[in-house]
Amino acid sequence: MTKVGRRITDYWDEEHMKRNYEEINSRIKKGDAVVLTAEEIIDVVQSQGVKKAAKEVDVVTTGTFGAMCSSGAFLNFGHAEPPIKMQRVWLNDVPAYAGLAAVDAYIGATEVRENGEINYGGGQVIEELIAGRPVKLRATAYGTDCYPRKGIESYVSLKTINQAYLFNPRNIYQNYAVATNSSDRTLFTYMGKLLPNYGNATFSSAGQLSPLLNDPTLRTIGIGTRIFLGGAQGYVAWEGTQYRTDVPVENGVPTGACRALAVIGDMKKMSADYVRGLYFHKYGTSLGVGIGVPIPILDDELMRSVSISDDKILAPLFDYSVESRARKPLTKITYAQLRSGSIKLHGKCVKTSSLSSYRKAKDIAEKLKRWIEEGEFLLTQPVATFTESQTFKPLDLRSQEEV
Repeated sequence: MTKVGRRITDYWDEEHMKRNYEEINSRIKKGDAVVLTAEEIIDVVQSQGVKKAAKEVDVVTTGTFGAMCSSGAFLNFGHAEPPIKMQRVWLNDVPAYAGLAAVDAYIGATEVRENGEINYGGGQVIEELIAGRPVKLRATAYGTDCYPRKGIESYVSLKTINQAYLFNPRNIYQNYAVATNSSDRTLFTYMGKLLPNYGNATFSSAGQLSPLLNDPTLRTIGIGTRIFLGGAQGYVAWEGTQYRTDVPVENGVPTGACRALAVIGDMKKMSADYVRGLYFHKYGTSLGVGIGVPIPILDDELMRSVSISDDKILAPLFDYSVESRARKPLTKITYAQLRSGSIKLHGKCVKTSSLSSYRKAKDIAEKLKRWIEEGEFLLTQPVATFTESQTFKPLDLRSQEEV
């Protein structure tokens, strides 16, 4: 299954215990790279130790698949005859933002139809496009001398569209909350259906496979990092919105929602297996996105990071019936406990379920591993790294003078 056990000290700096991107990419091109998934590396480190494993492994692959609401797509439809400067745009009756240029639009994953139906939205439109299905385009305009047309209805697909790329402002959160409900009524949330009186608890992370938990300070992840995105190669474009670092750390990883990434990739190369429109009952739509990030093993410390296991990763449990952004965690729970199917809370056995797919995350990590082993995917060193210290700013009610 792996090439572990073969020493690669021919390019390992014994004195400083370091290697670099160029050396790893050279081995990838030759087909000699030793690549393991973040799940596989756990047993290797436990049996061989950090130092030996670091000498023998070049890259560790990670993966996650789950709802990533802060996602969307830029589309260019091309010019009609006569031309139109689109002012308002709908795709399968879902509004898209057209305040860009004449025939550019951005459709967000959580935008829903204007007729009150919240079970179909931008996430479903994006999936349909990636799956190769036609989508109805409708647009209106006020008309100008250079763009005289005032309306158009047509069908488009990825074959007829010029550019179509995902640009997701906030994906792959570094850890996340666990949700439960102490009230006497059922809650319908972005964390799914929460039963009354602590009837269940839901969580959303791949834990030990999750990309940003395997490189918790983002030493190897920054602007320009090549990633697996939606079944194709994509890139990290910027820090994700709500990026923050001011979260308590235990066992080397944050114990709550922390860093995030903005990512970009070509929809025309993606697969609907890894980009899916989602609907949360009585809440709205989202987009299920599959992302994998390779972690180059540059030194012992990175090997130590990627060997983190679910029993060492803690997530905060929140009561979502508390209607406040300042709700306090009831407790912290390991992902090993969450994946066991139940947890203990106030002496009660509470069933747990995951909103992200661990099976799909494992599939992504393994697919990325194969790409690297077959020389189809090279690592990129970030052109810029992210800030090491950033707090989260809430939205308060302020007067103009206070601002």
